[in-house]
Amino acid sequence: MSEETSLNPVELATEITIAWLNNPNNRVSADDVPVFLRSIHATVNELATGASTQGAGDESTEEFTPAVSVRRSLGSKDHILSLIDGKPYKTLTRHLSTHGMTPDQYRQRYGLKHDYPMVAETYAAHRRELAKRIGLGRKPAAAPAPSPEPAAATSSEPTAAPSPAAASAAKPKAAPKKAAAKSSAPRKAKPAAAAPSE
Repeated sequence: MSEETSLNPVELATEITIAWLNNPNNRVSADDVPVFLRSIHATVNELATGASTQGAGDESTEEFTPAVSVRRSLGSKDHILSLIDGKPYKTLTRHLSTHGMTPDQYRQRYGLKHDYPMVAETYAAHRRELAKRIGLGRKPAAAPAPSPEPAAATSSEPTAAPSPAAASAAKPKAAPKKAAAKSSAPRKAKPAAAAPSE
């Protein structure tokens, strides 16, 4: 390992360039070799002096220019234009995840307000209406508290028998497959009940 550390940046850049040129997948002209060698030499020098660690800190403060203006990104109610690539999206969250960002990072990157929408206005209204229709977000209805009046009424007044329509509505309906199976099977005659003789 002491042999590797004793190499100077020129020798390291030369070794890397030779290895790169020996790769059959890399096809370059003779004019490109000196340019590649210089770039490798500069990179090796930066790594040796530690200058690249300072460059990594500057990357986080780099200001990104949006593909479209913020005002134009919200110009349509049907979609939001991404500030990354300028393409329209109904919702930005999946698009941001493909770029490795969260909505908060996206807002911070482009200096947006905390209430900048991630979903297009018409799409949000459609989802809201759909959620209301299927009952999301509603608290379950509380069962009415039993009142003492029905208990007193049962002791003094006879209760009426439920009507046949109400009784059939209260019974659970059988699954269609079972009903079809019953109707296709031959029916067996029930034996008549014998009358008791006295």
